[in-house]
Amino acid sequence: MATKAKIAILGASGYTGADAVRLAARHPHVEITALTANTHAGKAMADVFPHFFMLDLPKLVAWESVDWSGLDTVFCGLPHGTTQEITAAVLAANPKIKILDMSADFRLRDGATYAEWYGHEHQAPELQKEAVYGLTEFYRKEITAARLVACPGCYPTATLLALVPIAKAGLIHAEDIIVDAKSGVTGAGRGLKQNTLFSEAGEGLSPYSIGKHRHAPEIEQEIGVAVGGKVTINFTPHLIPMARGELCTSYVRLKGATADDLRKALADAYRDEPFVHVAPKGVVPQTQNVRGSNYVQIGVFEDRIPGRAIVISTLDNLVKGSAGQAIQNMNLVLGYPETTGLEQIALFP
Repeated sequence: MATKAKIAILGASGYTGADAVRLAARHPHVEITALTANTHAGKAMADVFPHFFMLDLPKLVAWESVDWSGLDTVFCGLPHGTTQEITAAVLAANPKIKILDMSADFRLRDGATYAEWYGHEHQAPELQKEAVYGLTEFYRKEITAARLVACPGCYPTATLLALVPIAKAGLIHAEDIIVDAKSGVTGAGRGLKQNTLFSEAGEGLSPYSIGKHRHAPEIEQEIGVAVGGKVTINFTPHLIPMARGELCTSYVRLKGATADDLRKALADAYRDEPFVHVAPKGVVPQTQNVRGSNYVQIGVFEDRIPGRAIVISTLDNLVKGSAGQAIQNMNLVLGYPETTGLEQIALFP
């Protein structure tokens, strides 16, 4: 595209929306045309997020007041359950628009599974069928041609990048996967919640949604695609007292393979990927290695239990786990180089 693409970001007052603004503001090929946040309509973005003081951004408005006809792309950073009808309305107003949805509303392909885990029937079932799962490294070709991209959650992104290649290669038993996952408190959203208050979340570590986290069926769906069958995993998330970052430790049972075989399979799978890096033997992935970046680091280790291995993956939950992956997918659907605007090195210390 010769001119800059005009984009809107829905839910710009949330953490994922704000990170989409941060990344898009310095993207050379896009112009932020509209920002919505119904509860903050009329405010300047810098009033809601003071770190944007230097940017000339449009004021926040209610989503209903946006003129969709002149836009090329929309990022949806709204809570699950709110995006379906809005997405339908946006596409009705402009069928050619490209939508990068960062919520969970279009990630699950099966309507019954969605209703089971989210507690209500899907409000846009035809769009649900159309949506392409937006894990860039696995669905690049489909994303390029898509109108609606369902960007994965942060936990599924970290877990699936670590496990799908080795499950697909038949190197592990897909029916015996245990995932111990930990995320910074931004993963819980910006709304006021008692468990994310500083005095509640600080200086402690707490599991949540034990045995029933809504990202589990998303992970099972994609591993199931890889192995050609139904898969059930053991997935437990934890809240860690830091703003951003995520680390998933997956325990797997080997299938006639070694930890070195897993590492080689992952290295081969991601050899040409710009953002996924497999650590050399003995190097331990850490959240501080990827903080603020769109990069993923994966490491493989022998377990002291014979026949088992440990796969560790880490990413920034707001970047590759959300807004960064959405920008990566936007680059694909608009025909820009995939890494554009996303090559920031991690912030350290």
